[in-house]
Amino acid sequence: MRSQGILVGLAVSAGLLAGCSSDSSVPEGPAVSSEASVPMNYVALGDSAASGPRIPDQIGVPGCQQSDANYPHVLAEELATGSFVDVTCSGAVTENIVATPQSTSSGEVPVQLDALTPDTDLVTVTIGGNDIGLVSTAVQCLTFADTSATNICKDRFTAGGVDTVATAIADRAPSWGAMLDAVAERAPEARILVVGYGTYLPDGGCFPTQPMLPEDADYIQGNITAMNEALRTQAEEHGAEFVDTEALSVGHDVCVAPDQRYFEGVVPQNPAAPLHPTAAGMAAIGDAVAAAVRAG
Repeated sequence: MRSQGILVGLAVSAGLLAGCSSDSSVPEGPAVSSEASVPMNYVALGDSAASGPRIPDQIGVPGCQQSDANYPHVLAEELATGSFVDVTCSGAVTENIVATPQSTSSGEVPVQLDALTPDTDLVTVTIGGNDIGLVSTAVQCLTFADTSATNICKDRFTAGGVDTVATAIADRAPSWGAMLDAVAERAPEARILVVGYGTYLPDGGCFPTQPMLPEDADYIQGNITAMNEALRTQAEEHGAEFVDTEALSVGHDVCVAPDQRYFEGVVPQNPAAPLHPTAAGMAAIGDAVAAAVRAG
């Protein structure tokens, strides 16, 4: 019964986004400094890797599962922004940022792009995981048996020599670039930071602590890395910056002690959704983004 409960919990979490990057090599763009005489106007866009489902205290539209301790709130406080609008929402896909209102359990929320204005100075965006079905893919890799002759999901997702997750990343990448262009059009003076997803799993995973075989753990984290690289490329090609959270979260994955985790495991030991950032993770990401802003 315990294993069934875990799988049910992860299946629910798949409707959010798995959760959950700093890079000093960035293209030139509008300079924004926390030392500016006029405090900046900041807007946060994105999915549950940014919104913080189940992290106290939950605020805003209930269906978006947004926390007042998520990395956008951490960043806004560190930079002492003049104005701050957080429209991150669990379950969001790229279309919910640019064109399609998002349906949530508590009703429809507007297109996230509507939060931007010509006066916006800073934009962060974390998106892409739901576009490629990252959490639902990870859920399909869960197993409580270690006797399988082959891995549970890597073989399935790469059958016939076609990696369906890698294909999804390649197919969706142009839409991420188009989204960044749309953000820049709405907020032409804004500095735009794409915040990537982190190191959820160490090399080889940690079966049975987390119920995923080594090959599958490496496959899932490998695709997170591939998605981050695609996001980085789109950011560089469309006048934005990429903030890498993989490096900063090494050693803080779902396999370490609960008080060291930046991301929660299958059975959460911290108040956070499975396979999503913890409050500590959000704080670390917020610090990294703040450092990137100040360095720019």
